[in-house]
Amino acid sequence: MTLLRLPPLPRLGAAPARGQPLIEPLWLEWLALAGMLGFAAWLLGGRGVWRLLLQSDPTGITLVIIVVFVAATLWCGTRARELQRERQALEAGGAGWAAAYWQALESTPRDAAAPLDLLLERSHGPHHTAWWVNGIQLKLGLLGKVIGFSMLAIQIGQLDSFDPAQSQDLLRNLTAGLGVALLTTMVGLVANILLGLQLTRLDRSADQFVAAAQQRGLERGR
Repeated sequence: MTLLRLPPLPRLGAAPARGQPLIEPLWLEWLALAGMLGFAAWLLGGRGVWRLLLQSDPTGITLVIIVVFVAATLWCGTRARELQRERQALEAGGAGWAAAYWQALESTPRDAAAPLDLLLERSHGPHHTAWWVNGIQLKLGLLGKVIGFSMLAIQIGQLDSFDPAQSQDLLRNLTAGLGVALLTTMVGLVANILLGLQLTRLDRSADQFVAAAQQRGLERGR
């Protein structure tokens, strides 16, 4: 009895052989992450978490952080799709960043670093601004923390005497500033972690693209 041997499945992200289609999971990974984030946002909205966050922050910093995160996440999706297209164009030998790199490398043999700098700028350049935006989210959270504790200090400084009959109103005013400090810091940290995860994956994919383009350039020069 002979056993039927099936060909091994290609590994995701592995370098394909000649003539085989490229399996690039970057775009699919972002879609999966976006789907999970959308589902988590829907669950939080159903439980009233978003309404609680926005109502507990009179400064509006929480809303700004959420808007910045959503916009940056959509940009990561378009960037992931662009990197995937360029990687597929590289494997197919068509036009793209790699083709421009090879042409510049052949036309400027005396300055081999210039084509590589151009390729690095196209593959990694936009990511620097995205990392700056990622840091802005964390700084906005810290700004909300400072504003919240400032509100708390102002409320304490305005106390001339303690009236037990007004203790409930006093506690409400004091916890308002503390709530702003904690909520904005929490939202900023979570947004910073999630966006940093996406940007790290984009940087890794861009590194792999540059390495593959250089490898193809060495093969063409032989």
